[in-house]
Amino acid sequence: MTTKIARTFRSDSFPSSPLTRRSWLKSATAILGAAAFTRPRTALAASPVEPDFRVRNGRIKQSIMGWTYNPMPTPELARHCKDIGLVAMEGIDAKQYPMIRELGLAVSLVGSHGFKQGPFNPDNHEFCERKLREGIDLAAEVNCKNVITFTGMRESGISDETGAKNCVDLWKRVIGYAEQKRINLSLEHLNSRDNTHPMKGHPGYFGDHVDFCVELIRRVGSPNMKLLFDIYHVQIMDGDVIRRLRQHKDVIAHIHTAGVPGRGELDDTQELNYPAIMRAVLEIGYTGYVAQELIPTWPDKVLALRHAAKVCDV
Repeated sequence: MTTKIARTFRSDSFPSSPLTRRSWLKSATAILGAAAFTRPRTALAASPVEPDFRVRNGRIKQSIMGWTYNPMPTPELARHCKDIGLVAMEGIDAKQYPMIRELGLAVSLVGSHGFKQGPFNPDNHEFCERKLREGIDLAAEVNCKNVITFTGMRESGISDETGAKNCVDLWKRVIGYAEQKRINLSLEHLNSRDNTHPMKGHPGYFGDHVDFCVELIRRVGSPNMKLLFDIYHVQIMDGDVIRRLRQHKDVIAHIHTAGVPGRGELDDTQELNYPAIMRAVLEIGYTGYVAQELIPTWPDKVLALRHAAKVCDV
Protein backbone atom coordinates (compact mmCIF):
# COMPACT_ATOMS: atom_id res chain seq x y z
CA MET A 1 0.00 0.00 0.00
CA THR A 2 2.81 2.42 0.87
CA THR A 3 4.42 1.97 -2.56
CA LYS A 4 1.17 2.66 -4.39
CA ILE A 5 0.55 5.82 -2.37
CA ALA A 6 4.08 7.06 -3.00
CA ARG A 7 3.62 6.57 -6.76
CA THR A 8 0.26 8.35 -6.73
CA PHE A 9 1.90 11.47 -5.26
CA ARG A 10 4.16 12.02 -8.28
CA SER A 11 3.41 15.50 -9.69
CA ASP A 12 2.65 14.17 -13.16
CA SER A 13 -0.09 11.95 -11.70
CA PHE A 14 -2.43 14.82 -10.75
CA PRO A 15 -5.33 15.00 -13.23
CA SER A 16 -6.09 18.36 -14.79
CA SER A 17 -9.88 18.30 -14.43
CA PRO A 18 -11.10 19.88 -11.12
CA LEU A 19 -13.86 17.31 -10.81
CA THR A 20 -11.45 14.46 -11.37
CA ARG A 21 -8.98 16.06 -8.95
CA ARG A 22 -11.66 16.22 -6.25
CA SER A 23 -12.48 12.59 -6.87
CA TRP A 24 -8.81 11.71 -6.68
CA LEU A 25 -8.34 13.65 -3.42
CA LYS A 26 -11.35 11.91 -1.89
CA SER A 27 -9.92 8.51 -2.85
CA ALA A 28 -6.43 9.41 -1.66
CA THR A 29 -7.80 10.61 1.67
CA ALA A 30 -9.63 7.33 2.12
CA ILE A 31 -6.50 5.36 1.26
CA LEU A 32 -4.34 7.37 3.65
CA GLY A 33 -6.92 7.04 6.39
CA ALA A 34 -6.95 3.29 5.95
CA ALA A 35 -3.16 3.21 5.95
CA ALA A 36 -3.05 5.22 9.17
CA PHE A 37 -5.52 2.86 10.75
CA THR A 38 -3.75 -0.32 9.71
CA ARG A 39 -0.07 0.66 9.84
CA PRO A 40 2.10 -0.68 12.68
CA ARG A 41 2.22 1.46 15.80
CA THR A 42 5.36 3.40 16.70
CA ALA A 43 8.23 1.51 18.26
CA LEU A 44 7.43 2.74 21.75
CA ALA A 45 3.69 2.17 21.46
CA ALA A 46 4.46 -1.30 20.11
CA SER A 47 6.21 -2.16 23.38
CA PRO A 48 3.32 -2.73 25.78
CA VAL A 49 4.08 -3.72 29.32
CA GLU A 50 4.66 -7.45 29.70
CA PRO A 51 4.50 -8.51 33.36
CA ASP A 52 6.62 -11.58 32.63
CA PHE A 53 9.00 -10.11 30.05
CA ARG A 54 12.56 -11.38 30.07
CA VAL A 55 15.33 -10.22 27.74
CA ARG A 56 15.14 -12.31 24.56
CA ASN A 57 17.63 -10.89 22.08
CA GLY A 58 20.42 -9.82 24.40
CA ARG A 59 22.26 -7.92 21.70
CA ILE A 60 22.31 -4.92 24.05
CA LYS A 61 24.17 -5.77 27.27
CA GLN A 62 21.83 -4.17 29.78
CA SER A 63 22.82 -3.03 33.25
CA ILE A 64 21.23 -0.85 35.93
CA MET A 65 22.45 2.17 37.87
CA GLY A 66 21.48 0.99 41.32
CA TRP A 67 20.97 4.34 43.06
CA THR A 68 17.84 4.98 40.99
CA TYR A 69 16.02 2.19 42.83
CA ASN A 70 16.83 3.33 46.37
CA PRO A 71 15.60 2.46 48.95
CA MET A 72 15.15 -1.02 47.46
CA PRO A 73 17.88 -3.22 49.01
CA THR A 74 20.60 -4.12 46.51
CA PRO A 75 20.18 -7.91 46.93
CA GLU A 76 16.48 -7.60 46.07
CA LEU A 77 17.20 -5.39 43.07
CA ALA A 78 19.92 -7.78 41.92
CA ARG A 79 17.48 -10.70 41.97
CA HIS A 80 15.02 -8.71 39.86
CA CYS A 81 17.78 -7.80 37.41
CA LYS A 82 18.73 -11.45 37.08
CA ASP A 83 15.10 -12.46 36.55
CA ILE A 84 14.55 -9.80 33.87
CA GLY A 85 17.75 -10.74 32.04
CA LEU A 86 19.97 -7.78 32.80
CA VAL A 87 23.60 -8.84 32.94
CA ALA A 88 25.27 -6.26 35.19
CA MET A 89 24.88 -3.60 37.88
CA GLU A 90 26.63 -0.37 38.81
CA GLY A 91 26.14 2.54 41.20
CA ILE A 92 26.01 0.22 44.21
CA ASP A 93 28.24 -0.19 47.25
CA ALA A 94 31.39 -2.14 46.42
CA LYS A 95 30.61 -4.35 49.40
CA GLN A 96 27.79 -5.77 47.27
CA TYR A 97 30.07 -6.77 44.39
CA PRO A 98 30.69 -10.33 45.65
CA MET A 99 26.94 -10.89 46.06
CA ILE A 100 26.00 -9.75 42.55
CA ARG A 101 28.88 -11.67 41.01
CA GLU A 102 27.69 -14.83 42.76
CA LEU A 103 24.35 -14.27 41.02
CA GLY A 104 26.18 -14.16 37.71
CA LEU A 105 25.94 -10.39 37.27
CA ALA A 106 28.95 -8.30 36.23
CA VAL A 107 30.07 -4.92 37.56
CA SER A 108 29.60 -2.57 34.62
CA LEU A 109 31.07 0.66 36.02
CA VAL A 110 33.16 1.60 39.06
CA GLY A 111 32.79 4.93 40.84
CA SER A 112 35.42 7.47 41.81
CA HIS A 113 35.41 11.09 43.01
CA GLY A 114 31.83 12.16 42.25
CA PHE A 115 30.56 14.96 40.05
CA LYS A 116 30.81 17.86 42.51
CA GLN A 117 34.43 17.67 43.66
CA GLY A 118 36.13 17.39 40.29
CA PRO A 119 39.41 18.43 38.67
CA PHE A 120 38.07 21.78 37.42
CA ASN A 121 39.57 23.18 40.62
CA PRO A 122 43.21 22.12 41.14
CA ASP A 123 42.61 22.07 44.90
CA ASN A 124 40.70 18.84 44.24
CA HIS A 125 43.45 17.14 42.26
CA GLU A 126 44.99 15.16 45.10
CA PHE A 127 41.58 13.84 46.13
CA CYS A 128 40.50 13.06 42.57
CA GLU A 129 43.74 11.30 41.73
CA ARG A 130 43.52 9.13 44.83
CA LYS A 131 39.90 8.17 44.16
CA LEU A 132 40.57 7.44 40.49
CA ARG A 133 43.55 5.21 41.31
CA GLU A 134 41.48 3.38 43.90
CA GLY A 135 38.72 2.97 41.33
CA ILE A 136 41.17 1.64 38.75
CA ASP A 137 42.46 -0.96 41.22
CA LEU A 138 38.94 -2.03 42.12
CA ALA A 139 37.86 -2.20 38.47
CA ALA A 140 40.82 -4.42 37.63
CA GLU A 141 39.99 -6.64 40.59
CA VAL A 142 36.36 -7.20 39.56
CA ASN A 143 37.04 -7.37 35.81
CA CYS A 144 35.29 -4.10 34.99
CA LYS A 145 36.66 -2.02 32.12
CA ASN A 146 35.44 1.46 33.14
CA VAL A 147 35.92 3.90 36.00
CA ILE A 148 33.74 7.00 35.89
CA THR A 149 35.16 10.51 36.09
CA PHE A 150 33.67 14.00 35.97
CA THR A 151 34.83 17.56 35.37
CA GLY A 152 33.33 18.95 38.55
CA MET A 153 31.45 22.21 38.97
CA ARG A 154 32.39 25.64 37.67
CA GLU A 155 33.84 27.91 40.37
CA SER A 156 34.25 31.67 40.50
CA GLY A 157 37.73 32.90 39.72
CA ILE A 158 38.52 30.00 37.36
CA SER A 159 37.93 30.61 33.65
CA ASP A 160 36.57 27.87 31.41
CA GLU A 161 39.87 27.50 29.58
CA THR A 162 41.82 27.29 32.83
CA GLY A 163 39.30 24.81 34.17
CA ALA A 164 39.61 22.71 31.02
CA LYS A 165 43.40 22.70 31.40
CA ASN A 166 43.06 21.72 35.04
CA CYS A 167 40.85 18.76 34.12
CA VAL A 168 43.20 17.56 31.39
CA ASP A 169 46.24 17.95 33.67
CA LEU A 170 44.65 15.76 36.34
CA TRP A 171 43.58 13.05 33.91
CA LYS A 172 47.05 12.99 32.39
CA ARG A 173 48.44 12.29 35.86
CA VAL A 174 46.25 9.19 36.12
CA ILE A 175 45.86 7.90 32.59
CA GLY A 176 49.18 6.08 32.50
CA TYR A 177 48.10 4.00 35.46
CA ALA A 178 44.78 3.29 33.76
CA GLU A 179 46.62 2.16 30.63
CA GLN A 180 48.85 -0.09 32.69
CA LYS A 181 45.79 -1.74 34.29
CA ARG A 182 43.86 -1.77 30.99
CA ILE A 183 41.06 0.32 32.44
CA ASN A 184 39.23 3.26 30.83
CA LEU A 185 38.55 6.57 32.51
CA SER A 186 35.02 7.33 31.30
CA LEU A 187 34.10 11.02 31.42
CA GLU A 188 30.40 11.67 31.94
CA HIS A 189 28.64 14.66 30.44
CA LEU A 190 25.84 15.98 32.68
CA ASN A 191 23.07 18.44 31.91
CA SER A 192 23.12 21.80 33.68
CA ARG A 193 19.60 22.72 32.53
CA ASP A 194 17.24 20.78 34.81
CA ASN A 195 17.05 22.26 38.31
CA THR A 196 14.01 20.33 39.52
CA HIS A 197 15.83 17.52 41.33
CA PRO A 198 19.43 17.02 42.54
CA MET A 199 19.87 13.98 40.30
CA LYS A 200 17.87 15.07 37.25
CA GLY A 201 20.17 17.98 36.43
CA HIS A 202 23.31 19.63 37.73
CA PRO A 203 23.32 23.42 37.33
CA GLY A 204 26.89 24.70 37.30
CA TYR A 205 28.45 21.46 36.04
CA PHE A 206 31.40 22.29 33.78
CA GLY A 207 31.25 19.40 31.29
CA ASP A 208 27.64 20.04 30.30
CA HIS A 209 28.01 19.69 26.51
CA VAL A 210 28.95 16.31 25.11
CA ASP A 211 30.99 17.65 22.19
CA PHE A 212 33.09 19.69 24.62
CA CYS A 213 33.69 16.61 26.78
CA VAL A 214 34.92 14.80 23.67
CA GLU A 215 37.31 17.69 23.05
CA LEU A 216 38.69 17.29 26.59
CA ILE A 217 39.08 13.56 25.99
CA ARG A 218 41.06 14.19 22.83
CA ARG A 219 43.31 16.63 24.67
CA VAL A 220 44.31 13.84 27.05
CA GLY A 221 45.45 11.86 24.02
CA SER A 222 45.05 8.30 25.31
CA PRO A 223 43.01 5.36 23.99
CA ASN A 224 41.98 4.76 27.62
CA MET A 225 40.38 8.18 28.04
CA LYS A 226 36.77 7.63 26.99
CA LEU A 227 33.24 9.03 27.06
CA LEU A 228 30.26 7.96 29.11
CA PHE A 229 27.45 8.80 26.69
CA ASP A 230 24.40 9.49 28.83
CA ILE A 231 21.48 9.64 26.40
CA TYR A 232 19.28 11.51 28.89
CA HIS A 233 21.81 14.29 29.47
CA VAL A 234 22.80 14.50 25.80
CA GLN A 235 19.18 14.94 24.72
CA ILE A 236 18.54 17.73 27.22
CA MET A 237 21.67 19.75 26.40
CA ASP A 238 22.45 18.95 22.77
CA GLY A 239 19.93 16.60 21.15
CA ASP A 240 20.61 14.89 17.81
CA VAL A 241 21.34 11.74 19.80
CA ILE A 242 21.75 9.21 17.00
CA ARG A 243 24.02 11.44 14.93
CA ARG A 244 26.15 12.12 18.01
CA LEU A 245 26.41 8.40 18.73
CA ARG A 246 27.79 7.94 15.24
CA GLN A 247 30.01 11.01 15.49
CA HIS A 248 31.66 9.98 18.77
CA LYS A 249 31.58 6.19 18.39
CA ASP A 250 35.36 5.84 18.67
CA VAL A 251 35.44 7.28 22.21
CA ILE A 252 32.21 5.89 23.71
CA ALA A 253 32.93 3.36 26.44
CA HIS A 254 29.65 3.32 28.36
CA ILE A 255 26.02 4.37 27.89
CA HIS A 256 23.22 5.44 30.24
CA THR A 257 19.48 5.72 29.55
CA ALA A 258 16.44 7.53 31.00
CA GLY A 259 13.26 9.08 29.70
CA VAL A 260 13.22 12.74 28.66
CA PRO A 261 11.86 14.88 30.17
CA GLY A 262 11.76 13.88 33.81
CA ARG A 263 14.25 10.99 33.91
CA GLY A 264 11.35 8.57 34.13
CA GLU A 265 10.36 5.41 32.31
CA LEU A 266 11.17 4.67 28.67
CA ASP A 267 7.50 4.84 27.74
CA ASP A 268 5.37 6.87 25.32
CA THR A 269 5.19 9.87 27.66
CA GLN A 270 8.76 10.84 26.78
CA GLU A 271 10.31 12.25 23.64
CA LEU A 272 13.02 9.72 22.82
CA ASN A 273 12.58 6.73 20.54
CA TYR A 274 14.74 4.27 22.42
CA PRO A 275 14.37 1.30 20.05
CA ALA A 276 15.76 3.44 17.21
CA ILE A 277 18.57 4.68 19.46
CA MET A 278 19.45 1.13 20.50
CA ARG A 279 19.55 0.04 16.87
CA ALA A 280 21.99 2.89 16.25
CA VAL A 281 24.07 1.70 19.21
CA LEU A 282 24.36 -1.69 17.51
CA GLU A 283 25.01 -0.08 14.13
CA ILE A 284 28.12 1.75 15.41
CA GLY A 285 29.57 -1.51 16.66
CA TYR A 286 29.26 -0.68 20.35
CA THR A 287 29.72 -3.75 22.55
CA GLY A 288 29.80 -2.21 26.03
CA TYR A 289 27.04 -1.93 28.62
CA VAL A 290 23.86 0.14 28.43
CA ALA A 291 22.81 0.96 31.98
CA GLN A 292 19.20 1.83 32.80
CA GLU A 293 19.31 5.03 34.90
CA LEU A 294 15.64 5.93 34.95
CA ILE A 295 14.03 7.05 38.20
CA PRO A 296 10.84 4.95 38.27
CA THR A 297 7.49 6.66 38.79
CA TRP A 298 5.18 3.72 38.15
CA PRO A 299 3.60 2.13 41.24
CA ASP A 300 5.27 -1.16 40.25
CA LYS A 301 8.92 -0.13 40.01
CA VAL A 302 10.08 -3.58 38.93
CA LEU A 303 7.58 -3.51 36.07
CA ALA A 304 9.07 -0.16 35.02
CA LEU A 305 12.51 -1.77 34.81
CA ARG A 306 11.10 -4.78 32.98
CA HIS A 307 9.49 -2.48 30.43
CA ALA A 308 12.70 -0.49 29.92
CA ALA A 309 14.56 -3.74 29.35
CA LYS A 310 12.03 -4.72 26.71
CA VAL A 311 12.20 -1.36 24.93
CA CYS A 312 16.00 -1.65 24.68
CA ASP A 313 16.05 -5.34 23.73
CA VAL A 314 16.21 -4.72 19.98
